[in-house]
Amino acid sequence: MNRKKVYSIINQKGGVGKTTTTINLGTAMAACDAKVLLIDMDPQGNLSTGLGVSPSKRQFGCYNILTSTKKIDECAIQTEIPNLNLVTANESLLGVEIELSSFEDRALRLKKEIEGIDNYDFILLDCPPALNIITLNALAASDGALVPLQAEFYALEGLSQLLKTIKGISDTINKKLKLSGVVLTMFDKRNNLSLQVEEDVRSYLDGDVFLTKIPRNIRLSEAPSHGLPALIYDHKCSGSEAYIELAREFLKREEWKFV
Repeated sequence: MNRKKVYSIINQKGGVGKTTTTINLGTAMAACDAKVLLIDMDPQGNLSTGLGVSPSKRQFGCYNILTSTKKIDECAIQTEIPNLNLVTANESLLGVEIELSSFEDRALRLKKEIEGIDNYDFILLDCPPALNIITLNALAASDGALVPLQAEFYALEGLSQLLKTIKGISDTINKKLKLSGVVLTMFDKRNNLSLQVEEDVRSYLDGDVFLTKIPRNIRLSEAPSHGLPALIYDHKCSGSEAYIELAREFLKREEWKFV
């Protein structure tokens, strides 16, 4: 690839599979020989936990990047997975909105830092479940937004608001930002509601919805408590197989040359 590509994994609703998608999509991409950096931008730090990094080992992370006290390369740590690095998050991020409020470039901090690195093919940003200054920094720095969407009744309602936000950013501070795709998560093909949501979302967005659907799967839920991606915890479970397929579909869209 000629340049790194940056993607926000975003949905203002919590519990829809953002972090699970970031971890497992990133792991699958790394297995395809892509050099991947994951950035945990959620003060809860679930991405960091899900990759086995204890709170005591999160001295420097996303907070330092947004406050310009450390560079990305100073914060990135090598995970146990080849080609996969991580910038952690901790509770310091909770106060970053107030700390940045007086700075004119408060929405562009991450963008400036990412522009200074060239040692990754893909950077995935695990956004918090809110449209705040942290999420704004992520979208301002991104080429695309990937939206995990839980197959539930209110899914489309929240999606339309999120799409307006993405368009608002692309019309103003980040002209290159686009919707990279929506991935249906926690999908249960035995459930009529899941099938109805899929039909509605596909009719609304057509080709912007990935063909791959992530099923509701207990092994996906168990993996973070072991500090492992599901692809390492149980690579044969239906959830892992779905994320491998999603990575294939995603990388084909990016015209990635598979080794």
